[in-house]
Amino acid sequence: MRMAPDWQLSESERQEMISQYRAALHVVGVKLKPHELKTLRDWVTRSFTQNPSEDSFRLLIRNLRIIQLLVNEFMLGRSSILGTILYDGLLDGTETVESIEKQFGDSVAVIVQGLYRAHDLYERNISIDSENFRQLLLTFAEDLRVILIMIADRLDTMRNLKLLDEELRPKVVYEVTHLYAPLAHRLGLYAIKTEMEDLSLKYEQPQVYHDIARKLNETKRSRDAYIQAFIEPVKKRIEQAGFDFEIKGRTKSIHSIWNKMKKQNTSFESIYDLFAIRIILDTPVEAEKSSCWQVYSIITDMYTPNPKRLRDWLSIPKSNGYESLHITVMGPQGKWVEVQIRTHRMDEIAEKGVAAHWKYKGIKSESDSMDQWLKNIRNILENPDLNATEAVDTFKLNLYDDDVFVFTPNGDLFKLKKGSTVLDFAFAIHTSVGSHYVGAKVSGRNVPIRYILRNGDQVEILTSPSQTPKRDWLNIAVTSKARAKIKQSIKEQENKDADLGREALMRRMKNRKVEFDESQMTGLSRKHGFKFISEFYQAISFGQLDVIELCDELQEMAKHGNDETDTTALRSVEHFTKQTDLEKITTENDVLVIGNDVKNVQYSFAKCCNPIYGDEVFGFVSVSGGIKIHRTSCPNAQQLKERFGYRIIDVKWTGKSGKVDMATLQIIGNDDIGIVNNVTSVLSKEKNVQMRSITVNSHETFFEGTISVMVSDVAQLSSLIKKLEMVKGVVRVTRL
Repeated sequence: MRMAPDWQLSESERQEMISQYRAALHVVGVKLKPHELKTLRDWVTRSFTQNPSEDSFRLLIRNLRIIQLLVNEFMLGRSSILGTILYDGLLDGTETVESIEKQFGDSVAVIVQGLYRAHDLYERNISIDSENFRQLLLTFAEDLRVILIMIADRLDTMRNLKLLDEELRPKVVYEVTHLYAPLAHRLGLYAIKTEMEDLSLKYEQPQVYHDIARKLNETKRSRDAYIQAFIEPVKKRIEQAGFDFEIKGRTKSIHSIWNKMKKQNTSFESIYDLFAIRIILDTPVEAEKSSCWQVYSIITDMYTPNPKRLRDWLSIPKSNGYESLHITVMGPQGKWVEVQIRTHRMDEIAEKGVAAHWKYKGIKSESDSMDQWLKNIRNILENPDLNATEAVDTFKLNLYDDDVFVFTPNGDLFKLKKGSTVLDFAFAIHTSVGSHYVGAKVSGRNVPIRYILRNGDQVEILTSPSQTPKRDWLNIAVTSKARAKIKQSIKEQENKDADLGREALMRRMKNRKVEFDESQMTGLSRKHGFKFISEFYQAISFGQLDVIELCDELQEMAKHGNDETDTTALRSVEHFTKQTDLEKITTENDVLVIGNDVKNVQYSFAKCCNPIYGDEVFGFVSVSGGIKIHRTSCPNAQQLKERFGYRIIDVKWTGKSGKVDMATLQIIGNDDIGIVNNVTSVLSKEKNVQMRSITVNSHETFFEGTISVMVSDVAQLSSLIKKLEMVKGVVRVTRL
């Protein structure tokens, strides 16, 4: 609420403003040039003197605190500081994006514009569960520093929640719990994530928070004494080994303790691992891993380790760049103690997160966490099949999901999603390995097909040439690749079985001199209770139906004039009758002419190549009697023509299609954060072109994307391909 124009600062408020200003000036002084420092002073003066009120005073103090946060706790520099300062000028109209870019550069302008877009969404009271939330996340993906500034903003708000209007507090806490704390976690800002969670718990369940805080305080003396007793002998042994290091003891966060109490349904007193020891080594980068493992050896010589609690994030860092070695050992008095071993570099990255990578930009990281994180966000945002709520849910889940890394006996490393089974791993190696799977060994031990992979497992897949995928494998496989290959293999096997059954019946009928009639077959299959004729032929192949008895039934049906056949059954192409000339077909809006001007043809477009109007196509008579339309360039075309030439039929386009069809494009180009926006911008400007889905994967310096679009004909698709090829960074566009 605004105060009267004659509102005056109290002495304590004046001192607070001076103190915060000096503190902000101190931290930014080494990062800004003299004329940029003048921008800071002008901003402070303008922020308060133009509209002196309690609101403007509180906003100024808050912004000064955020600037200090950005430098001290987020390790951000000039662009982020100036972006935060100049953002207010964009809001009140004294600055424009163009003027900011001209004076301070593109990097600052991008940050200011990102903050402004987010502000615009919040001004309209956009819920994070709404459709426009995707647009907010797209703003995030444009520049990572925008995310860090917004996290800093919410952290300051949580620290000073009592200053916020009471009706706004629940919304802020909800956003912090469901968005900003998970973001901080994903970016490796563990200290900030922990503080956010504790402050959220303090607001949502103050009694629980204060009870745990009180009990921690009451046991602090005994805990400190125990930690000291544990550390002393460890410290001596590490010193004797010649390492330069420091040791810290820490207690679990209140929120973490509360989660463990809920998860284990136990009391505070029953939580055994309330504290952890952190050993931080000062060692050169090239000796980091060996030094950490040497200290590990010292600790495990002194105390008995729990092998189930070993966490090796040195060999394979977490996806957010976290590196450390965690072990849990049995300390004095029979108490479990977690020991974390890392270097100063690793510790700073663990505490400061992705921002700390910039400090060590001369060191090549083993996991490009920023690009991987942005790619995950894009995959969610750019999938139009997800509605808003699903997008948020998927986003929250992806933040917490971990990958699992598994080795082959030869030492090859594979990355799968958490929860994958050995069957998924078999298909990840190769489709043929998965298709012929008969068993697996993990570290030399036989495991069942449902065994869920764990980090570091060494898996040997056992195969047999006679094995084929089973339908119940779909209840075991969790990765999309494995499930797709299993479904494809089952379908192919079913078609093969159906062909064998059909051929067996035709041979028997030929011997009995019974004429083969597809419509009679359809009627006969329905008589035996089969919904699809392919299932009827499969039953013959499996020996479930006797071909001699079927021939007898067909002869009997022929004697009675086909009375028992279903007159509405599907007919094969050989029995279609000539309709009219080409003009008649065109006027009836039929866009395909099949064979020699036949009518009443049931046809569908093959999913393997997705033909669209104008493509060169051919027809394939399926087992069910319908026609599948394939492109002549279909990857399956050659095989179909070689194996089933007698089932190929000529097809040609006529008239003009009044509908749109889906086409899939593959895009390969140079990896760049803005490449997706550039591609989707081209698509959005195309009239009568609708994007159905887009996925992007990064491989070192290149990216590979797949886009599904709805177009009316091949000419429109060709035009779109040419425009996409002109996008900066795109190397090749290919239709799949």
